[in-house]
Amino acid sequence: MKKKLSPARKSLLYALVGSSLFWPTPAIAAAEDTPAMVPTTGQTDTQAAAAAKPTAKQREFTLAGIEVTASRQTLSPAYAGGQVARGANLGVLGNRDFMDTPFNVTSYTAQTIKDQQANTLYDVLINDSSVRFTTPTGQAAEYYKIRGLDIAHDHLYFNNMQGLAPHYRVPVEFLERVEVLKGPGSLLYGGVNASVGGAINLVSKRAGAEDVTSFTTNYTTSSHLGGHLDLGRRFGKNKEWGVRFNGLYADGDTETDGQSRERLLGALGVDYRRDRWRLSLDAYGSQDYYENGLISMYQLQSNNIKAPHGSTNLLKGTSGETRNNGILFKGEYDLQDNLTTYFGFGQAASRATGFINGNHILLVQADGTAYPRNLFKQNFWNDATSAELGLRGAYQTGSVKHQLVLSSSVLDNEYSSTFNRYVTTPYMSDYPISIYDDSFSFADLFDSVAWTGQGGKTATSDLSSYLLADTLSFQAEKVQLTLGVRRQSVKTRNFNAVTGVRTAGHDADKTLPLVGFVIKPWGNSVALYGNYIEALSPGAEVGATLGYTNSGQLMAPYTSKQKEIGVKWDRGKFANTLSLFQISRPNTMVVTNSLNEKTQTYDGEQESRGVEWNTFGEIAENVRLWGGISYLRGEITSATEAATKGNTPFGIPKWTMNAGVEWDTPWTKDLTLSLRAVYTDSQYINNANTIKLPSWVRYDLGARYKTEINSLPVTYRLSVENLFDKQYWAGAFSMEGFATLGGPRTVKLSATMQL
Repeated sequence: MKKKLSPARKSLLYALVGSSLFWPTPAIAAAEDTPAMVPTTGQTDTQAAAAAKPTAKQREFTLAGIEVTASRQTLSPAYAGGQVARGANLGVLGNRDFMDTPFNVTSYTAQTIKDQQANTLYDVLINDSSVRFTTPTGQAAEYYKIRGLDIAHDHLYFNNMQGLAPHYRVPVEFLERVEVLKGPGSLLYGGVNASVGGAINLVSKRAGAEDVTSFTTNYTTSSHLGGHLDLGRRFGKNKEWGVRFNGLYADGDTETDGQSRERLLGALGVDYRRDRWRLSLDAYGSQDYYENGLISMYQLQSNNIKAPHGSTNLLKGTSGETRNNGILFKGEYDLQDNLTTYFGFGQAASRATGFINGNHILLVQADGTAYPRNLFKQNFWNDATSAELGLRGAYQTGSVKHQLVLSSSVLDNEYSSTFNRYVTTPYMSDYPISIYDDSFSFADLFDSVAWTGQGGKTATSDLSSYLLADTLSFQAEKVQLTLGVRRQSVKTRNFNAVTGVRTAGHDADKTLPLVGFVIKPWGNSVALYGNYIEALSPGAEVGATLGYTNSGQLMAPYTSKQKEIGVKWDRGKFANTLSLFQISRPNTMVVTNSLNEKTQTYDGEQESRGVEWNTFGEIAENVRLWGGISYLRGEITSATEAATKGNTPFGIPKWTMNAGVEWDTPWTKDLTLSLRAVYTDSQYINNANTIKLPSWVRYDLGARYKTEINSLPVTYRLSVENLFDKQYWAGAFSMEGFATLGGPRTVKLSATMQL
């Protein structure tokens, strides 16, 4: 385990951050509100918007009697208001405006990340009504649900490539965009996506036409202080070289009672563009270390159990550390004006030691009496290698335009999970606790557990795929039809960590279709869309610390299917998307035999039907709105246990709503106020539908003020999350029967200086 900073070094850091928070440092300044940068070309959003016009960046010519049109891939410009981008990069289909996309996709901008003082992916996705969380804020790892279905770190993409995103808690200070695709996305992004509900693509920052130099100091309750440096430059005779660096350090006490957390990030993005070449190199390293406790998940035994305060820390005395390192090299080369080859290669390594998971509070009774699970000292590691190769071409046959893509991708993962623990049987029955009293500590017990060394691999997965897709455009692109087929292969293996002997394995191969359409019957302001897509997914790993007969093993691969139709309406400064969808996949449940042994397995099928409405943009002068409402009806359509057939799968609320509004005050244009409301309907935490969490709503308040001090532009920001300090069960953990705790009132304050 790493050593913390000395008190003297901490004091120096706090003095630096505290003074910078209220007074700018002339030597460190920045370009605030810089337009979003283009990953491959270095253009700003304004330039990208011009490039998006059909006549601006296109080259037309005739090849063997066929007119051919090709356009370069750029980052979509921000939509009016700046919180959301006009489009997203849909992997092999390239960058698409949301009105030309046969899917429901939302792309959150760096401006949103900055203005909302987001530290992790959790802080960004709280804006989306289709996303809910299966771990509480402040956890060692963050996991999500999209459309009621689980999303974990292996469902995240980094610059459109699978397996290279940070695990556990994803820092967002080095990201230009967070793109959220609803529905199965493996056919679009490559590899084999284990998520059915959706995919999240992380787009890194690039140097743009304007130099960037910014320094942000921040404070979060209780006394967590940090600083973030963002530098961007372009070099060369024609500015062909670009360099973007982001560095962050933060440390101090958190809103979790008694806990302290240290966070580090270093990220470098280099790009080169000249003639027909566009190259980029990304490298990042992040570290997250906590000590003295961790937020828990609660195994509720009945209804109407009052949630403890969001700061409650029932695992004081424990500690843990997570680390991520990744590198990605990507390139494009125009073989002809209408034909581009692209490639990518990257590797990522994730490590975790200490008390990372297994932090479950068991058998919570009506009066709050409960039992913590055994204390683990764990050692996890994951090594991933990802690669892609493809061709993208554009041509025209008669009156029909084509965008053709041929691609291949591979992802190889090696994983290990080993641990030592403080053992009592069956639970820590000699340590009954109350979930409303966190005054005790497990430090002595935790210290008595020996540290485990790095073990051998316990699982591997080899994922590969090949894709052929064509987007046909008719009637001046008023009608667009995308047809695709992908051959996907999954090979998973389990091994004994000590002997290296293979203990289990699964193989699966399948050819899967994609059909999508966009129709604009009344011009570019209204688009009707639909899609049908299938995905082959490797089975999830059964948690190694859960005590099941198949703990640590990978479940069999499975196929999921989605049908979706919808309509999009773009008023120029304000946009709406309405979607109707149905997703089907195997149902996962825990089976108990006559010996009271539990096994996690598939049983029947789970089907989710829903309606989503998303909106964003400027609804009036100086007023911006974003958010949406989602209605979701989940059902276990078939099961061997008659008691669960027809029930609602656990962790699926019928209604969810997120609404955010910003207002530039009339008495000064430099002051902006914001309000956000997040609502989640009641939901079951078990498939038997016997225990139900109540609905909840929380409110967040924000303000920012722009000014100049000594000729340096400075932006101050204030955020208050969970304004009324509501105590509530936020949702269901990804394991049946467990509830997650809503976070406490949290105050964030920052100052960004620019030059």
